Amino acid sequence: MTLMSPPAVAAGVANALTRVPAGSPPLDATQMRLLPVADVVMLLMFSRPGGLSLRNTWVTPATIWLCSAVSATALVLGLAACSYGLGTGYLLPLVGGLVALIGATGCASVAVYGARQRLLAGR
Repeated sequence: MTLMSPPAVAAGVANALTRVPAGSPPLDATQMRLLPVADVVMLLMFSRPGGLSLRNTWVTPATIWLCSAVSATALVLGLAACSYGLGTGYLLPLVGGLVALIGATGCASVAVYGARQRLLAGR
């Protein structure tokens, strides 16, 4: 029985989602404001980069897409839960909705931070 390598298409997709440019990422004032929140989110996701901060590390395209999707989903669900909690007077949906909105904000900060890296590197 011989071992076969995975299909080239699968390897290309995985590489496209994890590929980062060589060298150190650019950093501007907007990213410096987002950095503390983005670092906390990465810590909570157990996804700390080698330098323990995003300051010296590229955010992968997969992380940008994942954080964008989680942020959008948490925003919609958080607003719905807060609306339901306020409308009915129930505290639990309101608290859950607020937690979801905080999570949406944190994930959005990582996505924007990574997108800023790509925009600044392209200049």
